Amino acid sequence: MRPANGFTLVEVMVALMIFGMIASAGVGILAFSVRAQAATTARLDDVGALARQSSLLAADLAQALNRPARDDRGTLLPAFVGDATSLTFVRAGWSNIDDQPRSTLQKVSYRLTGDAFDRIAWPMVDGAAALPASTALASVKGVRLRYRLAGGWSDSWNGTQGAPLPQALELVVERADRVTFRQMFLVGSGAPPLPQAPTQAGDDAP
Repeated sequence: MRPANGFTLVEVMVALMIFGMIASAGVGILAFSVRAQAATTARLDDVGALARQSSLLAADLAQALNRPARDDRGTLLPAFVGDATSLTFVRAGWSNIDDQPRSTLQKVSYRLTGDAFDRIAWPMVDGAAALPASTALASVKGVRLRYRLAGGWSDSWNGTQGAPLPQALELVVERADRVTFRQMFLVGSGAPPLPQAPTQAGDDAP
């Protein structure tokens, strides 16, 4: 008689054990990949949020003007006011795509509110109430602002330092995970003036 083909009970148990070990390892690797992908996505979102906040503040500061403004009580305030956690100034270049009857100047403020670094804008430069705040950067543990003029730094600014606007601004942001970022911004022009080319005799002649 021909012998019957098949596996013994021991062989089946060994095969099941090996399959279980491979399956467990595969599940572990898959779980690790999912966690790594989630952590990478969260970090990229965080870096993107920081880049958006930096670009927004840079655009506002680059167009800052020497334009004093009145608050909703009529009090005249300097063109640029700031302390260690907030700043308020008037900027130009407020786009008006809907052709509304308003100025292209806009008063804006940045300040730390709870765990968010907020941007606040006003519909009019003088005498208006502020619009609802928008979050420029979330998950913020703390901020520190400093203002630069003629090579020196100050922790506050009110226009009495010899110029209505500082030349530069430093923002140090401490995130909720205690990672700290230092950002530097030019104020007013957004870039140093270009040198003038020397004129030659006869250039202005008709």
